[in-house]
Amino acid sequence: MRLMITFVSILAAVSTLAHAQAPAQKTLAATLEVYVFPTEGQDSSQQSKDEAACYGWATENTGMDPFDLADKAQQDVAQAQGAQQQAAESTKGAGVHGAVRGAAVGALIGEIADDDAGKGAAYGAAAGAISSRRRARRSSAQAQEQIEQQSQQTQQATAPQLENLKKAFSVWLEAKKYMVKF
Repeated sequence: MRLMITFVSILAAVSTLAHAQAPAQKTLAATLEVYVFPTEGQDSSQQSKDEAACYGWATENTGMDPFDLADKAQQDVAQAQGAQQQAAESTKGAGVHGAVRGAAVGALIGEIADDDAGKGAAYGAAAGAISSRRRARRSSAQAQEQIEQQSQQTQQATAPQLENLKKAFSVWLEAKKYMVKF
């Protein structure tokens, strides 16, 4: 979960920086973790224009836009959190339901075994409550693990695409007389 939150935080920061136009913010290249240095005296205004043009060309040619990816990742996290919340809601009464079922089974066994349905019901209720709570916790842990796996798969699948975007971005900027490193 920590990896997913970190990944989403980075993507959210990238998205926020791209959509806001405050003068003190990072350049587009810095947001992408690409280092760009003007080699022919281009000023920051010209560099920003060139970076924007390069970014447009790179996204068009690679078919990947990390800012759209950041938005999708935020939606996926919200959806996963909603599913996790729904799973938590559905397991809230697990102990009570398990206790009721356990009491019924325990009463039946207690009645058959030694004509004491009350004692059997008490034991059955305790066992049922414990068992149901354990199942609910196990189910919640499995759901969390599945969310983390999905996040890792998404990150692994998009890493090569992001690398290609950075390469395309760099090539275009180098053609515009910038030194580029990433």
